[in-house]
Amino acid sequence: MRNKVQLIGNVGNEPKITNLENGNKLARFSMATNEYYRNAQGEKVQSTQWHYVVAWDKKADIIEQYAHKGKEIAIEGKLISRSYTNEMGVKCYVTEIVASEILLLGSRNEDSSVNEIPVKPEAVDTQENGSVATSSKEETTTVQKGNTSKGSTRKNASKSNQKAA
Repeated sequence: MRNKVQLIGNVGNEPKITNLENGNKLARFSMATNEYYRNAQGEKVQSTQWHYVVAWDKKADIIEQYAHKGKEIAIEGKLISRSYTNEMGVKCYVTEIVASEILLLGSRNEDSSVNEIPVKPEAVDTQENGSVATSSKEETTTVQKGNTSKGSTRKNASKSNQKAA
């Protein structure tokens, strides 16, 4: 719990995907979180904070396929700070969130055909029928493109695993 970040917000731009020479995949994107409060006059005010997110390998694959500009998303990860010197010789500092878990959110009326996909560091497999399967030691979750049942896929997968046990 020393360096842990959890955010729910919206993807701010189309993710930039980079395939590295060593075979790793990198996804970078901005994310906006909104906070609402009432000012001294009683008016509702929205405050937006922008965050930079980095996702690697299988998580980058999911971001590339499902997380587009405006998509509501939950991120868990850690903060990293780094610096670099730009073209004009000025030293720049950047703070980013390295995603360790990603959850795609949103209403059923959005353009995206998948409502929730939990992604952990374990294996992710895209199957021939267009579904995405994630697996861990505890459970396997499969999400079909198109109509999904009511409730989260994680709950449905847990119920399936309980029935199988």
